[in-house]
Amino acid sequence: MIVIPAVDIKNGKCVQLVQGEPGTEQIELENPSEVAVQWEQKGAQRLHIVDLDGALGSGENIPIVKEIIEKTTVPTQMGGGIRTINDARKLLDTGINTVIIGTMAIKHPEIITELSEEYGAERICVSLDSKNNKVVTHGWTESTDKTPLEFAKMFEEKGAGSILFTNVDVEGLLGGINLEPIKELLDNISIPIIYSGGITSLDDLKVLSEMGTDYVVIGSALYKGLIEFEDTLDF
Repeated sequence: MIVIPAVDIKNGKCVQLVQGEPGTEQIELENPSEVAVQWEQKGAQRLHIVDLDGALGSGENIPIVKEIIEKTTVPTQMGGGIRTINDARKLLDTGINTVIIGTMAIKHPEIITELSEEYGAERICVSLDSKNNKVVTHGWTESTDKTPLEFAKMFEEKGAGSILFTNVDVEGLLGGINLEPIKELLDNISIPIIYSGGITSLDDLKVLSEMGTDYVVIGSALYKGLIEFEDTLDF
């Protein structure tokens, strides 16, 4: 299992929000590219970048993203504010290894097939955010009538190379994880699953690793020192 540190960008800073809510910044670091470099120096094999401004429709942070790509050597995956197929193409052509597509994928599933055929499945990840076991979209504000597993099966068929599963019920709260939803995906989906949400301890990572989780994204627990990144390399 590979643990991926999150670099969330808002207003030009690396931040950590509570439940994705603007104004709840608990961590604010001035230079996201330097933060990314530090994670690589600590042993990160991959970086998870989120453009929070893009996700909230209030601008974009492409210059900072380019700086991260230039200063680091490890693969990057990125989401936030990808509203058109050309937005995805721009990131892929900029040098992001894998784009993470959420709301647009739910609204226009055929885009996943098109991008997968154009760039390769391994560069296309679909983000499934779950609240009360239903996938939510538009920054967690709108609910669908399908479960994460139903969508994951569909997107696997349409050519997605991986699924990023975020459990909104526990995300950012540092209260631990709910294992049942991730287990259901691991048991039924053959493409890699990236898990995010609520991880607070090495015990959480141990359980996820033993379950067969491929990748895990961690934000708040790393930035608040609840988990030391070097300790995650054991998994």
